[in-house]
Amino acid sequence: MLDTGIDASHPAFSGINIVEEDFTSEGNGDNNGHGTHCAGTILGRDVDGTTIGVARGATELLAGKVLGEGGEGGGGTDGIADAIKWAIDGGASIVSMSLGIDFPGFVASLVASGWETEPATSRALAAYRDNLRLLEALAQYVTARANFGKTAVLVAASGNESRRAQEPPYTIDVAVPAASQGFVSVGALEQISDGLGIASFSNTGPRISGPGVDVISAWPGGGLRSLSGTSMATPHVAGVAALWAEEMLERSGAIDPNLLADRVIGNARFIDTLAFADQGAGIVQAP
Repeated sequence: MLDTGIDASHPAFSGINIVEEDFTSEGNGDNNGHGTHCAGTILGRDVDGTTIGVARGATELLAGKVLGEGGEGGGGTDGIADAIKWAIDGGASIVSMSLGIDFPGFVASLVASGWETEPATSRALAAYRDNLRLLEALAQYVTARANFGKTAVLVAASGNESRRAQEPPYTIDVAVPAASQGFVSVGALEQISDGLGIASFSNTGPRISGPGVDVISAWPGGGLRSLSGTSMATPHVAGVAALWAEEMLERSGAIDPNLLADRVIGNARFIDTLAFADQGAGIVQAP
């Protein structure tokens, strides 16, 4: 998990060997809460009778702190790249990243600081392009290492920039790093009166979807909290990927990352009432 760090002392992580590494210069731990919440969804144990984790049999977690106390605004791509390599070298089979680059937000921030719209858009586009190229090259590096036994499935949030509930509504495409070739991008679903719907904020064009609204999970200090976002859907997919990895390991003695991604996406349940562009293959399903 690459996020804001983790409260390793939380009872949700009892019995789990957590290896922490800081890529922000703030030190280990989680002063934001986002990372602890995502980790709880991936593999957290029951807390006070509440079930929060998907892969509750997992016994080891590599928690890379790539976002600072400010959460979404507190990390750089170079740190994320270093963290992905660290996770692969550490033996991770799945790398979960509930983070992304808000392209429209970057443009708006430049305009707010005095830039004209045209140069602000050009500057943001250049940064987006450079990040995309770096992350796609890194994904190719991860894939190429499959034959050497150290590689993983890269799972990332599609982003929360769409506004489907406002007037007029609009949608935004999947953000980087999820938009990068070689990543499994994750959209968010919510429960509605007659089944499942697309979360109003979820970006369009994900490869797969997971629960992302009012998700209860661990929070620093020992408690629980409900959060919403594609950040909450991503650890559901990562946790299910861990279950498929476990099955693959038991059946064949090895984990093939390409086949693992195929199993996760290929076994998703497509929801007939929702558009393919919004849900991808559908809602993730455990073995």
